[in-house]
Amino acid sequence: MLDIRKAQHRGNANHGWLHSRHTFSFGHYHDANQQGFSDLLVINDDRVAPGKGFGTHPHRDMEIFSYVLEGALEHKDSMGTGSVIRPGDVQMMSAGTGVRHSEFNHSGEEPVHFLQIWIVPGARGAAPRYQQVHFSEADKRGRLRQIISPEGADGSLAVHQDARVYAGLFDGSEEAADLDVGPGRNVYVHVARGSLEVNGERLSEGDGARIRDAGALRFAHGEGAEVLVFDLRPNELPTMPH
Repeated sequence: MLDIRKAQHRGNANHGWLHSRHTFSFGHYHDANQQGFSDLLVINDDRVAPGKGFGTHPHRDMEIFSYVLEGALEHKDSMGTGSVIRPGDVQMMSAGTGVRHSEFNHSGEEPVHFLQIWIVPGARGAAPRYQQVHFSEADKRGRLRQIISPEGADGSLAVHQDARVYAGLFDGSEEAADLDVGPGRNVYVHVARGSLEVNGERLSEGDGARIRDAGALRFAHGEGAEVLVFDLRPNELPTMPH
């Protein structure tokens, strides 16, 4: 059974240069019923105006990844990394013992639209690290491509947690995919754009769904859909490790 959270019920923050929709409590947005799910703490759907962005700020003991939908996101950090992230790119920053970074719209003319997602790590005090991988449209077309896993399997990015993330593109009845995470796992589905059916229930852009004891799932009947699927531990809420 899908526990659906509709897009319009998300938190909304408009700072002029930044328009952000929050799936879970973040910043000034607080909802006692939306404090994350399993080890998934943050899904922010951010649109940043040309030339604007987030100045240098610190993080520690958090797995943070960015998934660009449109435009280009420029990243710089205290590990010496400088990169530009474009559609198809997935960036993972493991903050560990501490890192400072900035994120700006790389373009002075076009907005950038991206998802920033935080996953609670399995242990504190890891060495900070940066990863970036490009997954082509063909990698995700009509299938769920693993983009994040604990071991960095199959060319995915590695995360310090028992979590796996899949990305898929679905458009038309001929494109469908099955995912069997097995019993006793939680799954969170986030529709980044378009719409599709998950086990026969239609989700639209910005919608999310919690699925407990998930087992087998079918993704089908997409209409310009781009979806992220999180295979998570059977916990209800995120808890920072001791």
